[in-house]
Order: sequence, then C-alpha cells, then structure tokens
Amino acid sequence: MTRIVMIGAMLAVLAVTPPLAVRAHPMEGPRTPETEALEKEVIAFRNDLIDAMATKDIGKLRAMYVDSFSHTHGSGKVDGKDSRIVALLAGDPVIENAPVEDLSIRTFNGDTAIVTGKSPILNKAENRMYDFRWIAVYVKGHGQWHLAASQATRLPVKP
Repeated sequence: MTRIVMIGAMLAVLAVTPPLAVRAHPMEGPRTPETEALEKEVIAFRNDLIDAMATKDIGKLRAMYVDSFSHTHGSGKVDGKDSRIVALLAGDPVIENAPVEDLSIRTFNGDTAIVTGKSPILNKAENRMYDFRWIAVYVKGHGQWHLAASQATRLPVKP
C-alpha cells in the first residue's frame, strides 16, 4: 500500500471516529441489551473452546476456527488453523485458555466481535511467566461464532 493511500485511509477513519471527549472510554461502545447478549454469546463460545481443548475434541476445535484463521505470536511466528489446533491439543500455553485480566468485548453488526485482554503466559523454554496483551477476532456465520484471527504481544518485564 502506498504512503498516500495509507494516509488517506487513516484520515478517513479519523473523520468518522468521534472525538475522545465524546466517548467515555475508547474501548467501550454504548451498552444495549443486544450488545450485552452478544457479549454473553462470545463468552460462552470462549468457554466452549476451553472445554474442547480440555477434552481434545478435534472435530469441535476444527469447527470453531475459520479455515483462514491466523495467530501471530509475540515472536512474530504465524500459525494457521491446523498448526494452532496442534498447539492447543499439545497443551502449549495459549491465549485461548489463559486467565484473563482487562477483558474487553466489542461487537459490530451482530456478527463480529473484537476481544482484547491481558494474560500471563508461560514461556516453556525459560519456565517463566510473561504478560501478553492480545486481541482475538470472532465472526458469526450460520448462527455460530468462530475464531477468525488472533495476535499476542509480550509486554515489557517490570523491574
């Protein structure tokens, strides 16, 4: 993408984004019964995902991820659907089942949810916990939620 196109796209986003003074918190949108119901659906989906990981239900896990799923690790490594499911089944430390702080769920048009959080993740090689900020994108298709993409960024270690 050229620099001019990127700048134009950024200006377009700024033009439709309300000023920060208007929003109570940049991560939160208006609370309605519909958004609360969608948030509950997403949380139920996350719990179902954790259950499928615990029972090593490969069929259910495959159905829960879109075919084009990608996860970008804090190291920059990228997993596709199959390699991510292998990691889940192997019991690797992952954001999908890690304890979560600062959970935020934003829904759009009833069929897309952006979930962000902060989780401690074990680095097996160092046998050390690190905090990660992460984002996961969920999409609803055929009445079911699916995990479409995720990314994790390791936070600096506090002295």
